[in-house]
Amino acid sequence: MVDQLTPGIILLIIAAYFLVLISISYLTSKNADNDTFFIGGRKSPWILVAIGMVGASLSGVTFISIPGVIGAGGLNQSFSYMQMVFGYLLGYFFIANVLLPLYYRMQLTSIYAYLGERLGVQAYKIGSVFFLLSRTVGASLRLYLVAIVLHGFVLGPFGVSFAMTVIVTILLIWIYTFRGGIKTIVWTDTLQTIFMLSAVILTIISISKAMGVSVSEIPALIRGSEYSQLFYFDGGWNDPNNFFKQFISGALITIVMTGLDQDMMQKNLSCKSLGDAQKNMYTFSFILIFANLLFIALGALLYIYMGDVAPEIMANHPDLATNPDQVFPQIALQYLPPFVGIVFILGLIAAAYSSADSALTALTTSFCIDFLDFEKRADPPQVLKRIRFGVHLGFSIVLLILILLFKAYGNKAVINELFVWAGLTYGPLLGLFAFGMFTKLKVKGSLVIPICVAAPIISFFVNKYSAQLLGGFQFGSLLILFNGVLTFLLLFLISKKKETPSV
Repeated sequence: MVDQLTPGIILLIIAAYFLVLISISYLTSKNADNDTFFIGGRKSPWILVAIGMVGASLSGVTFISIPGVIGAGGLNQSFSYMQMVFGYLLGYFFIANVLLPLYYRMQLTSIYAYLGERLGVQAYKIGSVFFLLSRTVGASLRLYLVAIVLHGFVLGPFGVSFAMTVIVTILLIWIYTFRGGIKTIVWTDTLQTIFMLSAVILTIISISKAMGVSVSEIPALIRGSEYSQLFYFDGGWNDPNNFFKQFISGALITIVMTGLDQDMMQKNLSCKSLGDAQKNMYTFSFILIFANLLFIALGALLYIYMGDVAPEIMANHPDLATNPDQVFPQIALQYLPPFVGIVFILGLIAAAYSSADSALTALTTSFCIDFLDFEKRADPPQVLKRIRFGVHLGFSIVLLILILLFKAYGNKAVINELFVWAGLTYGPLLGLFAFGMFTKLKVKGSLVIPICVAAPIISFFVNKYSAQLLGGFQFGSLLILFNGVLTFLLLFLISKKKETPSV
């Protein structure tokens, strides 16, 4: 085992990193108002948005869970995860050419205002509620994963409690986002994406050196391993890793978790024009493919390293077999040279905060626009600004509470939790937007909310017992499609034709 980084050194690295973020926040938030916070004055450079969105899309979940789950089986095995990633491209094409033109034509700040215009106030409110619910839980899961690592390797050794570790984590986000909002995040997320991808690349290089192979030999090494299978067809539709299941679900997850998500679309809507937003989306999608390949290659290398070079790792840490989220942190911080530990910490912080900071900003934006009617109120700007500060702080406290609950009750791989949750909470959004965009029917407003609540509940139980009910069929990531189609059909049952004005 090589010399390890001390908690004190890691703490200094983190402190220096956040000083950089706070400095960026100070420079970008001068004279910031609500318009700056919500959509950056619609002046964000598209290339910065594209790079920053990579970090926000990947998050700490990808940084830790994807490399860990590669060799542990589960939802996505080995390179079969790329089946879903390839589906992302189809989803991003739909977003760039269908959803973005719609949002820009309506000059939206909150994308759920479209549901209000098309299907009525209940559709508007329940759509926003589902976003707030899903994004709050998703952001909490991501921060929970990071807090575990920070507590175990950094603050815990100083006697700091897990709760205090979480408080510090969230407080740092609040400090550099509460003034500038999206305008600040466009710049900080760009920096954090660069840090995150650099950390993965440097770790791959370090592992290859420890294994005595050159970087150019890595592809052949992975191809010859048990982790190299890219496409799965043999299991048919009953196999949750089936290519067509993964590809279709990848496209759908992209449409709902990016195109129907206020967090991700808020960055796009901060661009100067529709053309810039579309350039951002195309650029971002191709960078994301490359980034996911890096993470999956890293995961394969971690398990090859443990099997061929350092088998004592699994012997010394048998819990890694049931807790794959700890594989990457354990090897990077305890079994590789100290500089790898440094870049790992920077990459982890960058991955987590590039996702969590924009999530917190989007939650604040959605609540202020969708429920407090900021765009219609006549209150003085300073009053609205104080209300926005309070909302921002309130969501920070909610994240804190949820993370502590995950710590008390959570025991599954975070990546699995996230995708299951996405299928349940984003499904009604998929159904609502699809019904609004692809039909000309109206709905009975009083029944929209009951339908949108019933659909994910029904989907949960159908998914739980699908193997018994459907002859071994498992939905896997296609749960989001079932949920969305169910919502669409239920809306159709309560629909009526649009009334035509009398001449």
